[in-house]
Amino acid sequence: MTNNLSRWTVLVLAGQRPGPDPMASHFDLDWKALVPVGGEPMVTRVVRTLSSVPQIDRTIVLTQVPDALRQAVSDGGSAEIMTSGRGISTSILHVMDRADVHWPVLVTTADHPLLTRDMVEAFLAEATGDVAVAMVERQRLEAAYPGNKRTWLRFADGDWSGCNLFALTSLSARPALLLWAEAEQDRKKAWKLFLHFGPLLALRAITRTIGLAAALEKAGKRLGLAARLVPMRFAEAAIDVDKPSDHALAEQILKRRSDEA
Repeated sequence: MTNNLSRWTVLVLAGQRPGPDPMASHFDLDWKALVPVGGEPMVTRVVRTLSSVPQIDRTIVLTQVPDALRQAVSDGGSAEIMTSGRGISTSILHVMDRADVHWPVLVTTADHPLLTRDMVEAFLAEATGDVAVAMVERQRLEAAYPGNKRTWLRFADGDWSGCNLFALTSLSARPALLLWAEAEQDRKKAWKLFLHFGPLLALRAITRTIGLAAALEKAGKRLGLAARLVPMRFAEAAIDVDKPSDHALAEQILKRRSDEA
């Protein structure tokens, strides 16, 4: 259990899979985190946003290439850079095993240039239990951005897209990270993911006879922890930059924000 007064450690995932990244290649760059949005690298924007959140005590950027990202990270504000491992979950576990890194932990990604302080604070305020996951329901996102294409997890309580915001509030979250390491390739297919918790839960996910919130709660109990869905009211929280159309939309949203400001 945690609350909005906790001092959080943030891990920003800025690595990439082996081989050329399509978005980086599109911009003639080697690293996706350096793709410019609104005139500056995505990772710079993310670090700047996190630096503005009072509840955050420490920000650590994880990447295979610290030297390549160092200047962009520094331009965003106060953050450290550490070398990541081969997988997302194993990299997080490696950092969390360090004696100088403390709970609770917020995990986000470098390809989330639309992230705002309001989004982060809203999520942290609701991130109770051992593990919390931020998601946006499809009707909310499509009402704001019709036609936007995302990966949807379909459940009885709606279709959901992830926000790349995960809260790990205590050592009890470790079994979830170990499962993540085992099931990382299944993270965008709900039924395959829930197969790791037994065929009945997977069947209910396939047939949409259980809501995502209830499915996460049941999956958490199987691991001996409390897992919670945090529905986000910000449609942009689910828009990361994975393809050129995402980039174009992010540019439009940032311009609109600038004009409104």
